[in-house]
Amino acid sequence: MSREGVFRLLNSISAEGLQAIARFFARLITCLILACGSPVFAQSDDTILASPVSSSTSEAGAWLSEEPQFLPVDEAFVLTANLQPNRVVVARWEMPAGYYLYRHQFDASLNAFDSGAALGAMRIPEGKAKFDEFFGDVMGGGGSQRKQNRGADLRYDLDVSLEEAFSGVQKEIPVTTATKCQGCQGSGVAKGGRVQNCTSCGGKGRVRVQQGFFAVERECSSCNGEGQIISDPCKSCRGTGVLNKTKKLSVNVPPGVDNGTRIRLTGEGEAGPRSAGSGDLYIFIQVRIHNIFTREGKDVYCQVPVDMASAALGGSFEVPTIDGGRLKINYDPGTQSGKRFRLRGKGMPGLRGTSRGDAYVETLVETPVNLNKRQKELLKEFSSEGKSKGPQTDSFSEKLKRFWKRD
Repeated sequence: MSREGVFRLLNSISAEGLQAIARFFARLITCLILACGSPVFAQSDDTILASPVSSSTSEAGAWLSEEPQFLPVDEAFVLTANLQPNRVVVARWEMPAGYYLYRHQFDASLNAFDSGAALGAMRIPEGKAKFDEFFGDVMGGGGSQRKQNRGADLRYDLDVSLEEAFSGVQKEIPVTTATKCQGCQGSGVAKGGRVQNCTSCGGKGRVRVQQGFFAVERECSSCNGEGQIISDPCKSCRGTGVLNKTKKLSVNVPPGVDNGTRIRLTGEGEAGPRSAGSGDLYIFIQVRIHNIFTREGKDVYCQVPVDMASAALGGSFEVPTIDGGRLKINYDPGTQSGKRFRLRGKGMPGLRGTSRGDAYVETLVETPVNLNKRQKELLKEFSSEGKSKGPQTDSFSEKLKRFWKRD
């Protein structure tokens, strides 16, 4: 994917001037990132739409995702600048799918170079409207650059058991957040009041300040970037359009979630001031430690203790499965610690409905402790019958012989 910015030169330019312009554009993209914090958003390929999520106040869309991985800036945006006929400079940004440049987030202005060149107005192709979880509703077209005061996103940490992560669960959570003021319906304006454009910025929400060769735009301090001023603010919310309120939300946690899984409830974050859009609520899943099973991805593991005599003679034991069932496992005589049995398809389900993982059962042969007198006598009698060697003992003995033989 590529995006172009077209600039017309106001006068002729030399080769040195073109090089200066190229350096300017190379610096421009870095300035954008520093100014905007994150002017791009890369949507993770792992993001999926979850099962329906209901709310006590409204329907909410839920998204599950892993932590997104962003490319370095110099890899995500490759910039070239070329001089075209009729004194036109074309700046082109090449970027991977899922990365965006937001036209309302940057502006370029250049009054003079050492070479004597100057830039005219910048032309940017028509963009597309996009909702971004960091910038809110972002318009690709032109028009006012008034501040988009979308409400803040919220985070909620939700603990679930391993069994709940296996089968899925519906949880009700309390969330205290800024909600739309009912007195003014979120407008921030009292009855009979009115809203007028800010005279300092002309309703744009931004003012331009000259700094050396560059003209820099910044937020208007008179209206705080709103572009408008309220003559008679609402007394309940003091003109903000929002009030704090605790609400309960019903969250559907699908099967297969793991530590770090995020569920996004669209529009359930803080309400934006003066009827602006609401932010989102991000629920971060934390799976509690289980007293029997440990988990690695879709696989689960458990250790089963076996007494020394049973391990030597062979036998069987019952093991639980994560779905609540039981399985009987037979083990051979001479079973050692660390012997692993694989139970196919008895692990965790995939987050996107994929096949289940496996369960692994590992034996842990225990040496008896706190022996009584009779037990000690029996063990001494067993030992006196001759050295009983296991596979590890035989292997280690051979290694020692080879090691000492070198000397």
